[in-house]
This record gives sequence, structure tokens and C-alpha cells, in this order.
Amino acid sequence: MRIPVGRPERRTGPGQSATPERRTAWARRWADRSRELLTSPRRRGVAAVAAGALPALAFPEPSLWWFAYVALVPWMLLVRSAPTGRRAAVEGWLGGIGFVLAVHHWLVPSLHVFIVVLAALLGLMWAPWGWLVRRLLGGVPSPGRSAAAIAVVPSAWLMIELTRSWEALGGPWGLLGASQWEVSPALRLASVGGVWLVSLLVLAVNTAVTVLAAVPRSRTPAVGGILVCALTTSAAWLWAPQPRAAGGTTIAVVQPGVVGGADSVDRRFDVSEQLTRELAGQDLDLVVWGESSVGADLRERPDLAARLAVLSRQVGAELLVNVDARRVDPDGQAGIYKSSVLVGPQGPTGDRYDKMRLVPFGEYIPARSLLGWATSVGKAAGEDRLRGAGPVVMTLPGEGRGGLRVGPLVCFESAFPDMSRRLVRDGAQLLIAQSATSSFQGSWAPEQHASLAALRAAESGRPMAHATLTGVSAVYGPGGERIGAPLSTDTVGAAVYDVPLAEGSTLYVRFGDWPVYGALAVLAALCAAGGLRLLRPPAAPEPGAPPARTARESAARPVR
Repeated sequence: MRIPVGRPERRTGPGQSATPERRTAWARRWADRSRELLTSPRRRGVAAVAAGALPALAFPEPSLWWFAYVALVPWMLLVRSAPTGRRAAVEGWLGGIGFVLAVHHWLVPSLHVFIVVLAALLGLMWAPWGWLVRRLLGGVPSPGRSAAAIAVVPSAWLMIELTRSWEALGGPWGLLGASQWEVSPALRLASVGGVWLVSLLVLAVNTAVTVLAAVPRSRTPAVGGILVCALTTSAAWLWAPQPRAAGGTTIAVVQPGVVGGADSVDRRFDVSEQLTRELAGQDLDLVVWGESSVGADLRERPDLAARLAVLSRQVGAELLVNVDARRVDPDGQAGIYKSSVLVGPQGPTGDRYDKMRLVPFGEYIPARSLLGWATSVGKAAGEDRLRGAGPVVMTLPGEGRGGLRVGPLVCFESAFPDMSRRLVRDGAQLLIAQSATSSFQGSWAPEQHASLAALRAAESGRPMAHATLTGVSAVYGPGGERIGAPLSTDTVGAAVYDVPLAEGSTLYVRFGDWPVYGALAVLAALCAAGGLRLLRPPAAPEPGAPPARTARESAARPVR
């Protein structure tokens, strides 16, 4: 009797490739799991929050700047697959919540659960964006619609950035273009159209990559969009006018570090005084202290003013300090101001800048009658600080290299492109931001805040110093390049920087926020095209076409 012998079954072991049947089974299981994710509203919601949080990795401290160009792709792929426009809007909102929480996570110790409420409110701005992504990229869009998406989707995102840049909504923190603060070609783009132009191009690349991944028939416009972004960046790098070198100046930044306790204000002054005294003989033009470095009005405390004047004589340079104190104005208005005050060998020179844009909840509470309860769940401001009347450009009165014009900003004012642009148009040669991030030590906030100075320098074509109490303190040249070594959050000391100066104007200083107006024009064109489609009469039936008949009607027995 013959026993048939078959080929033994092959099993996949370590180092062996799977059989085609097994690979097919894996593919089916993966497809089933993906389908389950895409059909479960709860899982889609969780995925939307997670996808919205991904762009935070492009900002300091991770600083994965390259990730910014694909960070939105998972979110956009999810939203385009939403079953309805309403669901796409919901997933846009949920992704916006994830974005706000991730980019502002360092506010949790101050705002506690209130940060969730803020994220839910701010996240609503992404709901129309989600609807628009699905409208343009959902299903199988034509090449023309895909090309339109590469222009429209970034423009809609830019409107979100513009809206949340309003001071009461938190200011322009976490603009996607700001993630490119250490990329030289992106900084050159910023000199042309500010951080807004950088954001537009980053979003355009994300949209094009989404099209490449999801719409194979539209690869041509997607590749074309990426090439346009590359050519725009190259053109800016080669031909954008740059300010000309105009000598230099030498400044020092004093960083006293974290000083706690009931008498922290006085002890911080003492530490700063000692660090400044050690700068004698360095041939300085200016010494900069951080935000809230002086805790009393110098008119009310002549002893502090005298000590600062002595320091100015010892180091041979003016001191720019920051006073965080209550004062009474000549018009009788009393309140707490944060003020940049210039002090010379004879005491305060009379130059003073009062902070204009205040940190919501940190320095005042918007609509306090409605949101005042935030003080009971976090470290919100118990009293609203007062605002300054306008920007100030200070002129150093020293000899030799004196006459340097300085434009001060305080704290998160360095996040606003229009403020540094205004100072440069008013004649500032050196921009200075005085800050204090001691409440956020150990988080990403100090690095993120310092990086903003690189963008402001590149936009304006003027060097910028970011001086803090506790780090990160840093100085950037007229092109946004870093000057010298920064002072980290674990450093107590003073550093001297030789800062190159520049003259001339960048295109951004001349023409301002023109990319914003371009984005508005794109969205207006989209709305106009949609309106024309609604007004267009329905197409007439083709001539000679037989009339439609009902199920019971025939040529022999027409329905009457």
C-alpha cells in the first residue's frame, strides 16, 4: 500500500519571512483594526486629541523642527475620513484641545483644571478648519480640488493663529512657524513675511504630504505644492534684502537665578547687585536685568535708586532694570505696573516703558466679573495690573558708543511680531525683552520663550537680547543667529555679549503682515467661488433626450 506523502507545512520561525497567506492575513487584521478605529466615534475622538498634540514636539524643548512639516498629517488624515462634515468639525475641535493642552502644558501648575476649560474654548477655533479639511480633501478629490486645498487649508489655519494671537486669548504662543526658530532658511523667510509666512509654508507642506498619502491621483499638484514652497524659500534666501552691518555694541545680561522665601525680592536685588559689580572693567554699553528685578518704585525708594546709580558708575554703563511695583501717576491713577527703567550714573534717567500687553490670568483676568472664580482654582492674578500708554525707544546717553537706541519689551510681549516691528520703525537699534519664567522651571516654557527672540530679530533685522531672572537668557544677531552661549535655567551669573548692529529694513518691517492679507484673499476667493456655484442656474437637460417616465408609464399607456 502506498502512502501519499505531501509537502510538510512550512512554519514561520525567527529570521524567516512570512508566507504570502500569512502576510495577507496580517493585512486583513490591520485593515480590520483600522476600520474599527475609523468607525468608532470614541476612538476617533481620542485619536483626534492625540493627533492635535503632536505638533508640540516641534517646539522647544524637544525642538524637532523637521517634524513640524509632517506633524499635522495624522490629524488631517483622520479628519478627511470623517463620515460627515459635522463629525469633521468635532474632530477639529478635539484636535484643537489636544494642541492647546500640549503647547501650554506648563500652565497646569498655575491654572490647574481651568486649563482644560480654556483648551475647550480655544479649541473651538479649529472646528471650521476640520470641516474645511474634509470639504476639500474628503473622498477622492480631483487634482484641482487638491491643489486648492494646498492653498486654502494653510490660509484657514493662519486665521486661527491670527485670532488666538489676540492678547486676551493668550497671545501668539505656539505659532507653527515659531518652531523653525533655529533654521536659517526659515529665519530668512521670516524677514520677508514674518512668522506668518513661515507658518503658511509649513502648513502647505503638511497639506501636500497629506494629499500624497491619501489621494494618489493628485500627486502632481502635491509635488508641485512642495516645489513651490522650496522655490519660495530659495528665492528668499538668495534675494531677500538684508540689513547692512553697522558696528556693534557690548552688553551684559544678569541672571540671579531662583530666589525663594518671604524676602525673595530684596535678596534677588542683592544677588543681581553683586553679579553686576563683578562686571566692572568690561567696557560695557548696557547692563540688562530681568523682569521684576526691582520690587519697589524707585521714586518711593531712593535708597534703591542710589544703589543702582553706584553700580552704573562702577561698571561704566547704564542699567536697564525692571520695576514691578505699585505707583501713583501724576494724574492720580494708582496701581501696579511692570516698567523697564533706565538708570545711569546719576540715577534714573527718566526713560521708562510700562508694559502694554498683559498676560491673561497671570497679570489680569479678562472679564473678571465672569471669570474671577479662576483665582480660587489656580494662581490667577488677584489684582489687575495697569497698562502702559505706548512703546518707548530709549537712547543711551553714554560717551563713545553712546547714542544707542534701545527698544524694550516685557515678558510675553516678545511673542508679538507687531510690537518689535513698531520699535524698529521708531528707530530702535537693539531690542530687549525682560522676562521671568521662574514659575515654570523644569518645563518647556523657558526654552520656548527664549526662542521667540530669534524670530523677532530675524523679522526686524535688529539684534535682540532676552534677559530673564532664572533662564533661559540668550542674545541673537540681526539675522536671528545666536550670539554667544545662553544662560540656562540652572545658571546663576552674568554674561557679556558683543552684539553686531545693523541698519536698513527687512521686507517685513516695510510691508508688515502681508501674508495674513494674502490668506484672507485666498479664503475670500473660496467664498466667492462657492457663492457663484450657488447662484449658477441648474444645467438644462440635453436636447433630444427622452422625457423621464414613471414606473407605471409606457409609450402605449402614458400617465395623464
